[in-house]
Amino acid sequence: MANQVKNKADEEKQFAFSKKNYFILIIGLLLIAIGFLLMIGGESENPQEFNYAIFNFQRLTLAPIIILAGLVVEIFAIMWRPKSSY
Repeated sequence: MANQVKNKADEEKQFAFSKKNYFILIIGLLLIAIGFLLMIGGESENPQEFNYAIFNFQRLTLAPIIILAGLVVEIFAIMWRPKSSY
């Protein structure tokens, strides 16, 4: 009986994620950070002039797509489970 309790306690001390899950989580965070970095800029040197650089492809299209890709990678990293842990 004591051995069964000890074995159950050992099984419960496992991490929720494997190394690969954490690696994928880091990749997702990097993608999100890159997306936000791509949104930076476009300010005008003179406040009296309007700078149309804030409406370029990089800030309006590319950066949000990269951020969404990072979020999808994060969801995948959380939901994915290695076959050995079934």
